[in-house]
Amino acid sequence: MLILRSVALFAVAALFEIGGAWLVWQGVRENRGWLWAAGGVLALGAYGFVATFQPDAHFGRVLAAYGGIFVAGSLLWGVVADGYRPDRWDVVGALVCLAGMALIMYAPRGD
Repeated sequence: MLILRSVALFAVAALFEIGGAWLVWQGVRENRGWLWAAGGVLALGAYGFVATFQPDAHFGRVLAAYGGIFVAGSLLWGVVADGYRPDRWDVVGALVCLAGMALIMYAPRGD
């Protein structure tokens, strides 16, 4: 159950961080206005709180593992929101990152 909770929290964190960065990008770079950027800043702030709910108490481990989620989630966001078509190396790279994330976060430990 703790792994499911952790995975769900990583997904919520990705939604806030990637979505927030995308909103800032849209507001500033795509000239959609400062309200988009402000919404992005709020979402990025919310992302900062989500990691604190992870069951693992080690900040470095949680944020390092989240990096794999961020990589894969960013590519997925690009597919859904911007019509980006990842090539096979994007996909392989994301899978490597997710495997690393799983090792960092969920490998059995003696501590």
